[in-house]
Amino acid sequence: MNRTRIKICGITNLEDAKFAIEAGADAIGLVFYKNSPRYVAINSAEYIIKNSSPFINYIGLFVDAEESYVRKVLNRVAIDTLQFHGQESEEACAIYNKPYIKAVRMSEDVVLPELCEKYSSASALLLDTYVKDVPGGTGLSFDWDIIPKGLSKPIVLAGGLNESNVKNAISQVQPYAVDVSGGVEIEKGIKDPVKIKNFIREALNA
Repeated sequence: MNRTRIKICGITNLEDAKFAIEAGADAIGLVFYKNSPRYVAINSAEYIIKNSSPFINYIGLFVDAEESYVRKVLNRVAIDTLQFHGQESEEACAIYNKPYIKAVRMSEDVVLPELCEKYSSASALLLDTYVKDVPGGTGLSFDWDIIPKGLSKPIVLAGGLNESNVKNAISQVQPYAVDVSGGVEIEKGIKDPVKIKNFIREALNA
């Protein structure tokens, strides 16, 4: 099996971005959702990317954003991949001609094979924990046993991952990538270098 990729999400400053990259992260997530404690302004995101390392995938996270706002971000910030955490349709995700990931909150009524078809243009589905009225970043995990095998889309596993459970998560789910935010923080929006290093080490050893 190919190595599971690692995304550190909710980066709000250059220092955290640089440390995550140096520690071995494949992707950096920037949250363009103003209600999030990990929200990053366009100017800050532009500065982070311009002063970070090349060969990293920079992912912009949006939640039911206006098309004009997404395009404003893309005009200023060198985003490689989009990530949609709201109720966006497949058409709304695909209009930017960028690779995109569609987040799925794993409630009881979710049928993943159907969503793979519904979002056929997506590069991957990101599976996150369902909490009512919270679009992501809950810090809670869900039952990985409910993820069916053999899905037609790559899976990015999120929701409550940390250095203690990521190795088991990868062994059990065998996702294309893992996505962590709160599990490597000192406080919301501020990363812990030790937790990042330990998380990446455990993920690579899975």
